[in-house]
Amino acid sequence: MYFNIEEELKKLPAKPGVYIMHDKHDTIIYVGKAISLKNRVRQYFQSSRNLTPKIQQMVARIQYFEYIITDSELEALVLESNLIKEHRPKYNTMLKDDKNYPYIKVTVQEAYPRILFARERGKDKAKYFGPYTSAKSVKDTIELIRKIFFTRSCNRNLPRDIGKERPCLYYHIKQCKAPCQGYISEEDYRESVNQVLEFLNGNFSLITKQLEQKMNDAALNMEYENAAEYRDLLNSVKQISEKQKITSGEFEDRDILASASAGDEAVVQVFFIRNGKLIGREHFYLTGVEHETKSSVMTSFVKQFYAGTPFIPRELILSEALEEQEIIEEWLASKRGQKVYIKVPVKGEKERLVELARKNASMVLQQDAEKIKREEAKTIGALGQIAEMLNIPGLSRIEAFDISNISGFESVGSMVVYENGKPKRNDYRKFKIKWVKGPDDYASMQEVLTRRLTHGLKEDEELKEKKLDGYGSFNRYPDLIMMDGGKGQVNIAEKVLADLKMDIPVCGMVKDDNHRTRGLLFHNEEIPLDHSSEAFKLITRIQDETHRFAIEYHRQLRGKAQVHSILDDIEGIGTTRRRALMKHYQSLEAIKAATVEELAVVETMNMRSARQVYDFFH
Repeated sequence: MYFNIEEELKKLPAKPGVYIMHDKHDTIIYVGKAISLKNRVRQYFQSSRNLTPKIQQMVARIQYFEYIITDSELEALVLESNLIKEHRPKYNTMLKDDKNYPYIKVTVQEAYPRILFARERGKDKAKYFGPYTSAKSVKDTIELIRKIFFTRSCNRNLPRDIGKERPCLYYHIKQCKAPCQGYISEEDYRESVNQVLEFLNGNFSLITKQLEQKMNDAALNMEYENAAEYRDLLNSVKQISEKQKITSGEFEDRDILASASAGDEAVVQVFFIRNGKLIGREHFYLTGVEHETKSSVMTSFVKQFYAGTPFIPRELILSEALEEQEIIEEWLASKRGQKVYIKVPVKGEKERLVELARKNASMVLQQDAEKIKREEAKTIGALGQIAEMLNIPGLSRIEAFDISNISGFESVGSMVVYENGKPKRNDYRKFKIKWVKGPDDYASMQEVLTRRLTHGLKEDEELKEKKLDGYGSFNRYPDLIMMDGGKGQVNIAEKVLADLKMDIPVCGMVKDDNHRTRGLLFHNEEIPLDHSSEAFKLITRIQDETHRFAIEYHRQLRGKAQVHSILDDIEGIGTTRRRALMKHYQSLEAIKAATVEELAVVETMNMRSARQVYDFFH
């Protein structure tokens, strides 16, 4: 497609909308919004503009752009958020987490309300509590409510279905008073639900007193099992109440947000405060933040996070002011249905909470940096050690091969791929041996390597004929081939490479008498390995993974062969009739001995199919 950027820039309208940048592969690499598309998009292509290195890199890859006009900047913001979430463009600052927070739903519109786990806030007359940050906490709370308040969890339509079925297990384990049987009146059940609502609103004092009284009464009556049960329930309530500590004298819903960044990654810490109580906290990762301002990072997070969460609090308390704060406030208010306030406190209690959130974000980022260092030592560091041992500069991609067979049955080959020290499972390949009969590992390996490399050369030719760049399934070649074996396997690989006129280094992963990795065989010389080195650990992982992948494929083929029954070879006998015959006769010998008349009375069989079975065996 021919696209003249200079000419298309002249056609841009001075209207609000969203612009979408594409690269030469038609991939969307950036999405943005503008009050004036004409002014905003042209800025990217003006050499005088002071663009960040990331945006300069993005502009260099733009092949063409398109745009969508909207009626207002608010509409543009909503559309931008939706497109970013759908396409996840490379050069947008991206929220890595896409979480869906749970609610506790109380179906107060029903005659006998239920307390349910909900992933979304529905447009119904039920009461919703949350969102909460932990699905496990929600499930634990619902279970606690059932034990204390005896509310139902079934889907029966009450009062219509009262008495139609027997009470369920929850009634027998004393977690429901069986309204489905009429064992509790609607008024008394509603009173229990009202207590649940008080409990979910944070009023724990009443239920705490009730449980303490029941525990003491049970102890006085020497009902120690009941007393212990009330004690456990009381402890559960206290744990929940302690988690919901008061953070403010103002009973508001607000989120506290602060960020910390390092390199290309950032963490935003969010404290969720509902009705003046801290109900949870969560941290979120963003990528592509290098050279971005703190304000820009926070703006990207707020737009992406609150586009996906159904609950919008009354206040957002932030560590940095937002870009386009007024339009974002308007957008959030339209989602909430009420005014939303965005504030950046400079002193007082709210500022202390923001600082606490910032410290949490910095701590998470620091811990992750240490984790990344350890991971890099296991992967990139280990790869560097192998490259140094073998003197292979620029070592990145390793392919390892193994053959698996048991007593000559279905020999198979496996190819696993490691890039930058990590498994690249999308590039793994399985080979069912076609050319070799019997358990000949050397010949089987020669077949596997020949097929693998020939496929790659064929793809190269096809792409060359079509004058295309890129990679297919096989034409990305390794920097090093690792063979699960010693000199014999290495010689086979080198012969295949020589026949195909390809130059790829090959080494063997040599094992000791205890089948443990001992060293690498390279250029007919065994290189010993330090068992405490990261290189040794990576080679061991590659060797184990290659073996596991081959065995897994072999087991899969053997399983398919064993599942096949001789009955499958009889015309007209499908899965259903085969199962019926085996269930009726228990053995193949019994089926062979049966008459046509006896076979015909088996479920799903008829005279015609019975005759087919009988004739097959006789």
